Amino acid sequence: MMLKHFFIPVFLFGALAARAQRTAPADTVLKGSTIEVIQTYKPEVKRAPKPEWVPQLPQLDTTHPTLNLEVPQQTLYYSYSSQPLRPLALGKDVPKPPYESYVKAGGGNLSTIFVDAGTNALWGDNYETDIHAHYMSQAGPILNQHISQSGIEAEGMYHGDNNEWHAGIVGERNQYSYYGYNHDLHNYPFDSLKQVFGKVGATVDMKNKTDSSDRFFYQPAVTASLYNAKLSTSEISMGLNLPVRYKLDTSLDLVAALNGNITSYKTTGWHNYNNLGEFLPGVVLHHGPMSGHALLGLAIGGDGTGYVLPDILASFRLPDTRYIVTAGWQATLRQNTYEQLTTENPFMLNNYYLQQTKKDEVFLGLEGPVGHHFVFSARGSWWKFNKLATFVNDTGDQKQFYVVYDNVKALSIHVAVRYTQANSWSVGATADYYHYYGGSEQYPWHVPNVNMKGDLAINVTPKFVARTYFALLSGIHARDTTYGPPTRAVTLKPIADLGCSAEYTIVPRLSAFVQLDNILNDKYQRWYGYQSFGFNVYGGLRLKF
Repeated sequence: MMLKHFFIPVFLFGALAARAQRTAPADTVLKGSTIEVIQTYKPEVKRAPKPEWVPQLPQLDTTHPTLNLEVPQQTLYYSYSSQPLRPLALGKDVPKPPYESYVKAGGGNLSTIFVDAGTNALWGDNYETDIHAHYMSQAGPILNQHISQSGIEAEGMYHGDNNEWHAGIVGERNQYSYYGYNHDLHNYPFDSLKQVFGKVGATVDMKNKTDSSDRFFYQPAVTASLYNAKLSTSEISMGLNLPVRYKLDTSLDLVAALNGNITSYKTTGWHNYNNLGEFLPGVVLHHGPMSGHALLGLAIGGDGTGYVLPDILASFRLPDTRYIVTAGWQATLRQNTYEQLTTENPFMLNNYYLQQTKKDEVFLGLEGPVGHHFVFSARGSWWKFNKLATFVNDTGDQKQFYVVYDNVKALSIHVAVRYTQANSWSVGATADYYHYYGGSEQYPWHVPNVNMKGDLAINVTPKFVARTYFALLSGIHARDTTYGPPTRAVTLKPIADLGCSAEYTIVPRLSAFVQLDNILNDKYQRWYGYQSFGFNVYGGLRLKF
């Protein structure tokens, strides 16, 4: 377009000059003149994505099934940098990474074996790939207390002229054992206690390239997976997600999404279909100190039940401050697939009664920075759970858990704070408290009502990085197995987990690491009867190449 603007004026000027020469008298002399063509170049800066530093309320089912609370990945500071100024005609500038691959391996007590590796060596001007593989196994002091987790993930991105294509595949194999029974009463061979979950999944999505002048955006995605376990248990799932956005003007967008998932669950003597379809139209507003969206989801569940799922969010920046007040009403529908439930609790029975959970949250919050280093957020919510999936322990041999649904309500408070000192260190904490009421069960079984987390990350030197974390869960209720009917409840001991990690760069390609988990050696039970592994330390080397 710049070349067109350059040549058209010169061409017109030349044509007019030639015509003037033909029509001018013979004795007319044109005065000499100089034509100066000035082209203005306006550099453009591609916007880098700005991170969302405000934490959100966690889902109730985010507990890691390894029974060990892991160190969360931390970020020392919240900042972003723009792309360097350069003429747009130069195209994409992709610097080659200094080390494209790495292998990280080590071991420790509890018979810990740890291997982690990755590479992004396959890349070019318009595509890039990432491949990651991992394995970890542990054996605790209790008979048959064993766990192993392994997997491989690969993804690639292709940048076309108008669209960007993304594809990913995943393969997992996670093995657990049902060691939570009374060992004085039962003696089971290890092979009868093993439970292995395997998964193969793939996803493909595409989005159109946009800039500030584009009005239309779309990003369709297709997913498929096979999830299986022993006793001929398998779950096949296929999903479709089609979001679109149309920009009416600088402050108002029209949005819509079509979501669907078809799931078939089959085990010995049991076959269920667990489907979900949703249409979600609405508007998005971003005008001055006000922003938000209003969407109205219309969904059909697996049993043909219709649902109305509003998603309304309003944010307002207080005048002459950097504080933002948020309020809204959000409703979601969870399928409660076998994969979802066993990821939360790997010790549940294969046969379970399938129902879908509708969750409504009405909330009011405040967030913002204090000074240059401190940020915070606070949020109060009222919840309504229709058919909340909980896990109740078996009072027989105590190895496994039943899925029980209950209609409950809750009040919650969420607080998150973080202090960051440039690139040196960062400390943060989150706390969530839930008060459940109105259910038909004695308690929401194995659902904690207090969840606290804290972390500290320090760049001691450019070569030495250290991190520590702390987690606390309490208010977990289970059925007491020492009494017969009527059922009595027992409150499990609060979970307190403290850990730390460190890594030191010996040479640019080689570093040493160490990880300590459950330093307090707390013998907590996240699930009744399943005592934690206790103190765990392992270390090793990371090689980059």
